[in-house]
Amino acid sequence: MISHVLPTYNRADIAFDRGEGAWAIATDGTRYLDLGAGIAVNVLGHANPDLVAALIAQAGRIWHVSNLYQIPEQEALADLLVQNTFADTVFFTNSGTEAAELAIKMVRRYWYEKGEDRPEILTFEGAFHGRSTGAIAAAGSDKMVKGFGPLMPGFRQLPWDDMDALSAAIGDRTAAVMLEPVQGEGGIRPLPDADLREIRALCDRAGALLVLDEVQCGMGRTGRLFAHEYAGIAPDIMMIAKGIGGGFPLGAVLATENAASAMVAGSHGSTYGGNPLACAVGAAVMRIVADPAFLAEVNRKAGLFRQKLEALVAAHADIFESVRGQGLMLGLKCRIAPTDLVKAGYARRILTVPAADNTLRLLPPLNITDDEIAEAVTRLDHAADSLHA
Repeated sequence: MISHVLPTYNRADIAFDRGEGAWAIATDGTRYLDLGAGIAVNVLGHANPDLVAALIAQAGRIWHVSNLYQIPEQEALADLLVQNTFADTVFFTNSGTEAAELAIKMVRRYWYEKGEDRPEILTFEGAFHGRSTGAIAAAGSDKMVKGFGPLMPGFRQLPWDDMDALSAAIGDRTAAVMLEPVQGEGGIRPLPDADLREIRALCDRAGALLVLDEVQCGMGRTGRLFAHEYAGIAPDIMMIAKGIGGGFPLGAVLATENAASAMVAGSHGSTYGGNPLACAVGAAVMRIVADPAFLAEVNRKAGLFRQKLEALVAAHADIFESVRGQGLMLGLKCRIAPTDLVKAGYARRILTVPAADNTLRLLPPLNITDDEIAEAVTRLDHAADSLHA
């Protein structure tokens, strides 16, 4: 008999009752050190008092109104995002998948209004842009697309980090290049800054738009507010979600005035996107995470965490191959199935997330403490020891 909740996940036999910062507390009272953070969502941990206060204050006023009206909370969050990024305008969604769909629509509408036939969006192997039919068509993963065709046409997947392949593929029929500066589901694979600069230059020469997916690597995760800032470039369109809501469902598409020029009244909409409750929480997240002092602490903690992980890899060379990633978006490249480590971690009361390319993802809250970092590595060490045994 099918479960009342559609069984599309292989769920661990753990249920959580509450959370405190970097700790998730199960219904039986067991405390787990959470290095998954809801898959890079809980950037300020569980039950963060600043976010709770923002939520309660807004919940006592008004939760939802239609986008048929002015929404001051939405305008305030859009102002914060524009002030801190390349963007001139923002559209709010409820998720990263919705943001990807709008980014695709924005690209296609842009060239339609210009009267140019540019049918192709170039993407990269290992990408993850969501689970709608458009998003899985963009990623082109056999695992995700099987059985869901026919899919949206117009995407062409290229090898990851192959500038020669991109240079040969891009041209006057290219509408856009779409990529994650750091692949998350693909195995915590950062694109080198020099390559991201070259991609920007290739797009400029071809007249194509550059679309960045910073749903997982954005909102301070890499030690900058957004990962592309390390390369000193700016996209035309960017998708964000996950961390922007700190655990409350919220996403957005940021764009330049030029890239968004075809998105006029009636061209897109959302029932819930940008409602006052979500935007009040998002604004609280932005005010904390965009602070240079906060981001400096993320970088300091990232250096500490990485140093300890390098020692862990050296101590368990038959289990781990290397450390990869940027900021507090880190991965342990494994010599065994990462799911084995995830399961071993449950017994040591630590939560991690598997990814492709045999990688274990470590995505802690950005305000994790030094002591919690030390405790996390100790628990990972014990998990690795159990696999030796």
